[in-house]
Amino acid sequence: MSTDVAVRVSGLAKSFVRETRGRASVVPVLGDVTFEIARAEFVSIVGPSGCGKTSLLRSVAGLLDVDAGTIEVDGKAVTGPGRERAVVFQDFALLPWASSLDNVAFGLKLQGVGRAERRRRARAALEMVGLDGFADALPHELSGGMRQRVGIARALSVDPDVLLMDEPFGSLDEITRRSMQEELLRIWERDKKTVLFITHSVEEALFLSDRVLVMGGKPGRVVETLTPELPRPRTRSQESSEAFTSMRDKIWETLAC
Repeated sequence: MSTDVAVRVSGLAKSFVRETRGRASVVPVLGDVTFEIARAEFVSIVGPSGCGKTSLLRSVAGLLDVDAGTIEVDGKAVTGPGRERAVVFQDFALLPWASSLDNVAFGLKLQGVGRAERRRRARAALEMVGLDGFADALPHELSGGMRQRVGIARALSVDPDVLLMDEPFGSLDEITRRSMQEELLRIWERDKKTVLFITHSVEEALFLSDRVLVMGGKPGRVVETLTPELPRPRTRSQESSEAFTSMRDKIWETLAC
């Protein structure tokens, strides 16, 4: 495996068994999904609801077994969760009774990191996402955008090689969502983590990504791979450029097929 490839997915297939009126049926979710992500690359996946985007990400995270195919991260087969990967979920997944600091430090605690070191790293991660003044706040005391920042800080605190993000901004209002997109790009430009980002928003995928994988079909598969011809650092003015609008229209045409 090339040292420039961080994630390799080959021939991935997954089905679920559905019970309907006492009868079991097999429902294919993913079929022959194949792609690679280069080290430090930001790749987004878009596609219609039910095409298997979340199942794909959970498979890469090691949270979902697959029926066929292989997943490799840094040249090693994925057989379960690993320290080299961290996941940011849409629903924040914060401990409601724990402070921002303790929520961020939770993953480090599971890894056996000592209390002083994990609190130091948690504080550094909170500072990275602009929440250093909210270390003692409980989740219900934070806005939706701030709670998602805590979730991102928790993922970053374990210093993963690959950051897996499942619709992380999907439940936020549009203003907060755009702000979080810019915040994520700022962090990515700083640390250059490898990112696999799931979204329903074509515009979000184009604004953030080096490449966009378009999924379709049932079972889900990658039907198109596009590279936004947009220079970095990204700016909002690019969203009105011909390159942006042309690629957005192309993705929508692909999704409509």
